[in-house]
Amino acid sequence: MNLFLNVNFSLPLINPVIIFSLVLFIILFAPILLKKIKVPHIIGLILAGAIVGPYGLNLLSRDSSIVLFGTVGLLYIMFLAGLEIDISEFRKNRFKIIFFGLTTFLLPLTFGTLASFYVLGYSMPSSILLASMFSTHTLVSYPIASKYGVVRNRSVAVTVGGTMITDILALLILVIVAGMAKGEVSSAFWVKLGLSTIIFTGIIFFIFPIIIRWFFKHYEDSVSQYIFVLAIVFLASFLAEAAGLEAIIGAFLSGFVLNTFIPHSSPLMNRINFVGNALFIPFFLIGVGMLVNFNILFHGWGALRVAGVIVAIAISTKYFAAWITQKTFKLLPEEGKMIFGLSTSHAAATLAIILVGYNIIIGEASDGAPVRLLDEDILNGTILLILVSCAISSFVVEKASFRLAAIEDEKIEETGGDDGRILISLSHPEMVPEMIDFGTAMKPAKSNTSLYALTVVSDDNNDESSITRGRKMIDSAMNHAAATEQKIIPLTRHDMNIGSAINYSIKENNITDVLIGLYKSANH
Repeated sequence: MNLFLNVNFSLPLINPVIIFSLVLFIILFAPILLKKIKVPHIIGLILAGAIVGPYGLNLLSRDSSIVLFGTVGLLYIMFLAGLEIDISEFRKNRFKIIFFGLTTFLLPLTFGTLASFYVLGYSMPSSILLASMFSTHTLVSYPIASKYGVVRNRSVAVTVGGTMITDILALLILVIVAGMAKGEVSSAFWVKLGLSTIIFTGIIFFIFPIIIRWFFKHYEDSVSQYIFVLAIVFLASFLAEAAGLEAIIGAFLSGFVLNTFIPHSSPLMNRINFVGNALFIPFFLIGVGMLVNFNILFHGWGALRVAGVIVAIAISTKYFAAWITQKTFKLLPEEGKMIFGLSTSHAAATLAIILVGYNIIIGEASDGAPVRLLDEDILNGTILLILVSCAISSFVVEKASFRLAAIEDEKIEETGGDDGRILISLSHPEMVPEMIDFGTAMKPAKSNTSLYALTVVSDDNNDESSITRGRKMIDSAMNHAAATEQKIIPLTRHDMNIGSAINYSIKENNITDVLIGLYKSANH
């Protein structure tokens, strides 16, 4: 019994081992349990955060560790968005991106300002700042689209690009309104912001590629490469903040730059996705859930009225922005739903704008209480918006991703894309990883194309070391392919049993044995 005397079980929990264990069990079981009732795993993590958070059972406090991992998770989402995007598709849809970015910014800003000023009765600066919050969105449901393998669809590219546009413009409004409230906006402010932005983009697009190319050329260790990628992401995020922008912009641009250096079917890409989806992104979603305060439903009619207007305006304007974009460019209905689903979730940038406005004191009431630019009703309504919008986003993206994946599979079946086979010839052990990477790079996305590995041992050379060498090469190929979640099929000769090594005997007069063996093994 004395073993437990030194463990503090007071709430909220403060023991780091218990805290981390609880979070890991939430990450493990929340998606599993809610999957049985067909609820997206993202909702499970957010609800779990609300239950164990300070406004629920108070098992966990939203302390610096949760904030740290949550920030990493948010930046990771934006980094993956830039890393996984199809650059050619991005460039091809640049006009759609600009159109959607401006539409999904201006519609919420316009209607949000009018509703805040005339319906809720806030001042014009407060109304504009609140409406800018409606314009922002966070790609909370991006991992769902990634899970279904549809992140290269044009609708995802349009939404990701639009996210950058609308968030930059909304944060610019935040800077202007906050500066006006504090009396800090001047011509020097604009010059400083412009110069810092130019310097930041120059570093990202001209200096970073040189550093990245040099590192990947000289260091092939998998751990070193992964740590280097993370360092680049967070350095870019810091530089964005130093330039007066938002960290998520730096994370996205770092992924955009790394896009050309990291193959989409590579061990490094698989590690990036695995760590982010297993740890960092779930931490962010749990942290978002901890912000949800259900007590606001009992704060009276004023809080509910503000929350209702905030939720209605934010979601309806995002829907109409996606619908207008779909109709204008004649996109598929599923693509329109994907745009709406990804762009309707509010989280990080939304909360940042509201917290800044809440902390700005513009006067003092008759009773001595501070008058804030954005009051407590708006803060509580925003927390409710985060929960509702993330729930809607998860369900919509889940259904749209499923339909888009099905459409892409039908196209593959129509073109016969699944009948292809890629044969990888292995003869030099030091070239095995490069050959496997080359083979996986040739494999079409979302294709069942098989990868076959082959190495040849001559019967004239009765040396067991040759067979052992061939076996080691095949084992190395299969291990390297496993890191990319690819399956290597060994072409084993039917009359030889030498483990996983692939050996076809070649003699001067019966080289056709190799071709016959390939014909039988591959059913080609």
